[in-house]
Amino acid sequence: MPRTDLAHWNPEARKRSPLHLLNESTHGRVPSLIKLKNERMASSPFGFFRGAVPVMAYDLSLSPHTGIVNQLCGDAHVQNLGAYEGPDGRLIFDINDFDETLRGPFEWDVKRMATSILLAGDAAGIKAGGCGDAVSLFLAAYCELMERFSRMPILEVARFQVRRLARIAPVSKILRKAQRATPLSSLERLTEETSKGRVFKSNPPLLRPIQGRTARLVLESLPAYTESLLPERRHFFAQFRPIAVAFKVVGTGSVGLRDYCVLMEGNGAGDPLFLQIKEEAGSAWLRYLPQAIPLPENEGQRTAEGQRAMQLSSDPLLGWTRLDGRGYLVRQLNDHKAAVDIRTLKAAGLGAYATVCGEMLARGHARSGDARAIAGYIGNGTRFKQAMHGFASAYAAQTVADWKVLVSHQLKK
Repeated sequence: MPRTDLAHWNPEARKRSPLHLLNESTHGRVPSLIKLKNERMASSPFGFFRGAVPVMAYDLSLSPHTGIVNQLCGDAHVQNLGAYEGPDGRLIFDINDFDETLRGPFEWDVKRMATSILLAGDAAGIKAGGCGDAVSLFLAAYCELMERFSRMPILEVARFQVRRLARIAPVSKILRKAQRATPLSSLERLTEETSKGRVFKSNPPLLRPIQGRTARLVLESLPAYTESLLPERRHFFAQFRPIAVAFKVVGTGSVGLRDYCVLMEGNGAGDPLFLQIKEEAGSAWLRYLPQAIPLPENEGQRTAEGQRAMQLSSDPLLGWTRLDGRGYLVRQLNDHKAAVDIRTLKAAGLGAYATVCGEMLARGHARSGDARAIAGYIGNGTRFKQAMHGFASAYAAQTVADWKVLVSHQLKK
C-alpha cells in the first residue's frame, strides 16, 4: 500500500450513516442511559469523536490497510492516556483505556490519535495552526521512536521508559493530580458514613448504591475474577472484604454499559479498596478484522490481555470475570489515576503532550508488534507523516460534520 494513500478519505464511499452505526452500537446497553450518552457526544466534536469508535472503524474499513498488525489500543485519543499506580507503587503514565483493543493494522491507531489531537486542540480554543503543529510533533515522535526501537535489543524495547515525563507541563500536572487520587480520597468523595455503616452516596444517574439480587450477583462474580489474577496477587486480594456496591456511569463511549463499584476494606477502616467491575462489549473493529487467532469468549479477558500487551506495567489487580452472562473487566477504581484536562491546554502544552502521545503509542505498538516492519514501512522520508497529517485534517472535518448531524437530530427530538 503506497504511503501516500494513507491520506485518502472519501465520505462518498459510505453506505451506512453514522447515526445508524451509533444506534446499532447501543443495543444491549442500559436503555435509560442512552440519552446521557448522546448528550455527552453532542457536547462538542471531540465529545462526539470519543463516542464514535463504531463510526471510525467502519470508515477505515472502506480503504485498504497496510496489513502490518500489532495490538491496537482501539480508542486512541488524547484523554485515553493517563497516570495510574503500578505494582511497585510508582506512578506510571501510559495508555490506559483498552475497551476497543484488538490486533489490527498499526496505522489505524495512529490515524485516530492524530485526529483526536486536532479535535482536542480545537475544543481547548487553540488556533488551527497550533493544532496542526501538535499533530506534526505527534507523528515525528512516533516515527522517530519506532525507528529507534527497530534497532534496539528486544528486551530493551519491552522495558523502555520515557524518563522526562515530570518535566513536561501537562504530564506533570497529571502526575500531581494522580498523587492526590488515593483510595482514601475516593472514600471521602464516593461514600458516606450512616447508621448502617459506610455506603455509597446517591447521585443518580451517575452513581447510585445497589442492593438485593444485583449486588449479590456482583459479589458472586469475585471468585471467578480472583482466578484471573496472578497467584501472589490472589493472596493480597483475599485479605479484603466487600462493604458496599454501587452502579457508576463512566466515560463517553462506555455510557450505557454496566459498571459496578465495590468498596472493600482491608486492614481496618483506613485501608479501603475500590474495585471497578466494568462491562465490556465486543470491539467495534472486530467485524472488519478477521482474526487469525481466536479471541477469548470473555470480552473482559480480551480487554485485560490487550492492556497487558501494550502497557509497560499494568494495574496489579487487573483481571476479568463474568456476570449475568456478560464479560467484565476488573481493575482498581481511581487508585492514583488521572488524565489530561483538555480545557487547560495551550498551544505549547498541546504540542508537548502530543509528543508524549506519539512516544507512548509507539512503545505500545513496538511491545505488541514488529517495530522493524513498522519502521521499514514508514521509511526515512516524510511521505508517511504527510499522509497521516492529511488524513487527520480530513477526518477531523468529517467528525465536525457528523457531530452537527447528531446535534440536529437531538434538537428534533
